[in-house]
Amino acid sequence: MDLQRFLFVRHHLGFHMADWHPTAYRTHTLAEIQQKGADLVGQEVTVAGFMEANRGKGAICFVDMRDGTGTSQVFLKGDIIGDEKLDTVQRMTRESTLQFTGTVAQKRPPKLKEGETPPPPAYEIVASDVVVLTRANAPLPLGITDSVTIGLDTRLDNRFLDLRRAHVNAMFTLRSKVLQYGREHLLTEGFKEINTPKIIASASEGGTNLFPMMYFDTPAFLSQSPQLYKQLTILGGMERVFEIGPAFRAENHDTYRHLNEFISFDIEAAWMNDDDVMGVQERMIHHIWKTVAEHDQEHIDTINAYRESQDDDPITVDVPTVPFPRIEYCDAIKMIQDAGEEITWGDDIDSSHCDIIAAKYPGFHFLPRWPMEMKPFYIHHIPGEVGATGEQLSRGFDLNYGRDEMTSGGQREHDVDILEENLRSKGLNPEDFSFYTDGFRFGAPPHAGWGLGVARLLMALTGSRNVRETVLFPRDRHRVTP
Repeated sequence: MDLQRFLFVRHHLGFHMADWHPTAYRTHTLAEIQQKGADLVGQEVTVAGFMEANRGKGAICFVDMRDGTGTSQVFLKGDIIGDEKLDTVQRMTRESTLQFTGTVAQKRPPKLKEGETPPPPAYEIVASDVVVLTRANAPLPLGITDSVTIGLDTRLDNRFLDLRRAHVNAMFTLRSKVLQYGREHLLTEGFKEINTPKIIASASEGGTNLFPMMYFDTPAFLSQSPQLYKQLTILGGMERVFEIGPAFRAENHDTYRHLNEFISFDIEAAWMNDDDVMGVQERMIHHIWKTVAEHDQEHIDTINAYRESQDDDPITVDVPTVPFPRIEYCDAIKMIQDAGEEITWGDDIDSSHCDIIAAKYPGFHFLPRWPMEMKPFYIHHIPGEVGATGEQLSRGFDLNYGRDEMTSGGQREHDVDILEENLRSKGLNPEDFSFYTDGFRFGAPPHAGWGLGVARLLMALTGSRNVRETVLFPRDRHRVTP
């Protein structure tokens, strides 16, 4: 069975549910109680999860339970479970973890007004036993099911609780899906997954934005990028490679879209130029958006339910059309100048300038053909491709979503003499990069690649206004815990 057929069958036959095997603490997940309830009615099950709430006094009690798969109601009756255990549950604090054993029953359908459509059947567990696994302290640092605004710092300080909120959990479920669908697409295009070192001896991209460290008795750095090592695999004949891994930038940015540790998709491919790898990227993003739109709407709906409670606009997964627009650097400069902004050829395009471009191109768009002097030493150029003032143009490009940069990429220089000259022009010593440049002395294919930040991609998908919302435990200038 080929990969694409396998992925289709796996999704549509629900292999993800079959992977939930019984464990020492539960026979079924709470999602299974609802999804397979018709087949489970009358059967004894054991479930475990967090108690969101309990309702009822005296001889009965209803408990709302949640685990990592879904929610279900547990019904307790004193003459079944016993008065002592019933009292224990009724006194239990919210978010305590409980294990219930009982039989599955179909819930009594709600009373409907004339003309209303009855909802699908729902199921509950009629408890015969309960075990308190852990009792939660009260009060909670932040509410889990309350529709109140909570500051981002409070959320991040208590991320272990923040993750229990439905829309936050949905966010990171979508992040997992983005990684999965991106990986799947790259595999279908013949890319092989690799892992490169994160402890390095010299800068990957030049500059000073490095975190120094001691590697035993040797000075070293945390990797800015897998750039040089993924190129070495291409020189080794692996043709097409990708990595999903961390990178570290010691930059003093303190904005809504910058972090000092981030995860990115990185690819490198032989016998490709910048236009070719832009094609790989737009096809991968199209696949991610299309697959999310087809299969993961429930997570979008969960996020939108929260946004609605905050009087925020809902998000929609609008699958982008390929190819993405391409606005070359020279054209972008003219567009900004025509809007009345002061900018000259050779200047960087900052966020305010990107707003002007985004007014016409609000979605994904590429900005190729940047000046060579603005790109890293390893970027390729073609002699004769010059800008408005005669300076050399590069084969480097950015991908933006609206005003925000998503990607840096381009074709790489494969001539070792030009590489070493580029290093010297950037104030770097070629001898410090001999582990890299030596690989180009024995036959080097033309090649290209890019790096795409996962968090920024998720911002575009979910409408998040701060990159920290899309990272489990973000690392920035002010935060190294939790």
